[in-house]
Amino acid sequence: MGDGTRLIGGRYRLLDRIGRGGMGEVWRARDESLGRQVAVKCLDPLGSQRDPSFVGVLRERFRREARVAASLQHRGITVVHDFGESGGVLYLVMELLQGRDLSRLLEDNKHQPLPVDEVVEVAAQVAAALAHTHEQGVVHRDLKPANIVRLDDGTVKICDFGIARLGHDMGFTSRLTGTGVAMGTPHYMSPEQIAGQEVDRRSDLYSFGCVLYEIATGVPPFDLDDAWAVLVGHRDTPPRPPRRHRAELPERLDRVILDLLAKDPADRPDNALEVAGRLAELRSAPGPAGRPALPGPAGGPSSGRTDGAAGRPERLPSWTRGVNAARVAGAAPPASAGGPRPAPSPTVLTALAERHHAALRLGRLGRWEEAGELHGEVAAERERLLGPDHPDTLAGRYEVAFTLSRTGRPADALRAYKNVAESRIRVLGPDHPDTLAARQEMGYVLAQLGRPADAHRVYLSVLEARERTMGPDHPDTLRCRHNLAFNLSRLGRLEEAHTTACEVAEARARVLGPEHPDTLVTRCEVAYVLGRLGRWKEALETYRVVAVVRTRVLGPDHPDTLAARHEVGVGLGRLGRVGQALDVYRRLVVDRTRVHGPHHPETLRARHGAGVGLGRLGRWKDALAESREVAALRERVLGAEHPDTLVSRREVAVALGWLGDWAHALTEYRRVADARERILGADHSETLAAREDEAHCLERLGHLKEAADLYGRVASLRGHGLAGGA
Repeated sequence: MGDGTRLIGGRYRLLDRIGRGGMGEVWRARDESLGRQVAVKCLDPLGSQRDPSFVGVLRERFRREARVAASLQHRGITVVHDFGESGGVLYLVMELLQGRDLSRLLEDNKHQPLPVDEVVEVAAQVAAALAHTHEQGVVHRDLKPANIVRLDDGTVKICDFGIARLGHDMGFTSRLTGTGVAMGTPHYMSPEQIAGQEVDRRSDLYSFGCVLYEIATGVPPFDLDDAWAVLVGHRDTPPRPPRRHRAELPERLDRVILDLLAKDPADRPDNALEVAGRLAELRSAPGPAGRPALPGPAGGPSSGRTDGAAGRPERLPSWTRGVNAARVAGAAPPASAGGPRPAPSPTVLTALAERHHAALRLGRLGRWEEAGELHGEVAAERERLLGPDHPDTLAGRYEVAFTLSRTGRPADALRAYKNVAESRIRVLGPDHPDTLAARQEMGYVLAQLGRPADAHRVYLSVLEARERTMGPDHPDTLRCRHNLAFNLSRLGRLEEAHTTACEVAEARARVLGPEHPDTLVTRCEVAYVLGRLGRWKEALETYRVVAVVRTRVLGPDHPDTLAARHEVGVGLGRLGRVGQALDVYRRLVVDRTRVHGPHHPETLRARHGAGVGLGRLGRWKDALAESREVAALRERVLGAEHPDTLVSRREVAVALGWLGDWAHALTEYRRVADARERILGADHSETLAAREDEAHCLERLGHLKEAADLYGRVASLRGHGLAGGA
């Protein structure tokens, strides 16, 4: 594509790619009409997965943002020449900048701060450009070193106006940790951005303060090892004065930076013009003789970019040490145990990173089988190129295990997680966040395998390490405590489960906010345990509140909203309000079918609930027909021995029994019991429950000796299990 053959908009010939990011690519191109070189940013959000109405809104929003960017005429702002759409690709044509962005400048200088007079000069130019844009009513929203370019002649330009808001509309966000927090660039986000509030020019001023802090000291204001800790720092912690990092900084510059970093927008300078005035005084003040040249080699082509300097990934700050290395395209491979390993081509590593992210997207869409295949291919190729213990290889193996756990193969998942955990302990250490993540997932699949006692021991061990290394309120610590609460309910320790879940819900509300998705997940767990304790009225009320909040925060069609509505149906049924429950399930079937399709597992789950409701209303013929159809669909979609398929098979047997067809009911009950014994073992609680169903059916058919023998065997296995767990 970089051979000069691709023409965009019938005018701009793409020559070579000079940058790539989550929202698209930047190309050096030739304007065939005017015979000049330009930078073309290509955004490709209009793929086949996009809803036509969404595409229409996005296309119009792109045009609006492009017009706004093109209207900004200032020497400190990248010039936008043109924009349009070509073959489903939205493109923005800009001046081609010769220089380096501030991130690259710091990187070339091995992250040493810039000379003081250079800091003041860059700051003054950026402030002047921001003052102009803010006067036009335009807020950047993503000011960071990678979006500020210093040209070879000393001019400083801001890039990517309008792109941050457009990226939000497209849904491009960074998955940084397992916290469920979607975010932009955490080192430069204002407290109001982190809180999800509306932002104005003062948010840009805060980000500007973060940039000045970094170029003046060599580190961001909160240079922490964890993304969440960075966000909490922005929100709650006063920054360390820059002069404590670098005593030679002028006091007035120190004061300007700290004023920009005020937590409350009202405490920051009112506008960039005021900041520019204060910086102008610093520029005119006596300073060191001469101006040292900026470090590093002369820059090549640059432009407004999405992800750092041309042709390479953006510099990765220290917080990425706690993030799976597979999330980082182009990470340099370490030497293997057998000696130095030849460095693979950056192009190959970037391609593998893109395939890894494509597999993650497939998983988010619920296409776990395809995701697992792609993750396996990427992991195998990374192992060949980087070695079996490279963090990128292990990240791929981790995702393979994750897909196995989501496709009904918990035993295979457990083996895979165990291998990843052992390698990460050896390579990263036992307390590294990635090691703990693999061990925590081992607890999850142990519970899937019907081994909640083993899962409990794993969760306790991981929780101790997380509390010791991260603190009790870190989101990953709280996630582990949430898992522990869920597992306590599996162990039948319901009061402990309820207490723990309530504590986690309260902590998440305090740390993340009462309407954060993780907080609502734990509130659902509280409701679940309340139900198991027989407190269904309280459970139903909690589920209803969660459903209302999720509808407002996430939207009516979000999977989590629909899941809460399903639990409302469960609660209504448990309280004997079967007609209302049936109405909930039927509406849910319609919405699930519209959102996910008629054969999606969650659509079938809603249909299963409707079938149960029909039976409870005494409409057993209708219930049997519905249960048979759902069982057949689940067998085709999920497999004959998937737990959901077996639940539907049991519901078929229940309906047959109520209709007096005990012979066929016995066939179904045995089918379920035999499958559970093969998968879970003879003494698993679900297997024993299925055998009791079988025994009851034998009793109804008059086979009393067989029934008694089976009841006795179940009792013996239950007693053995209790003795073994004592």
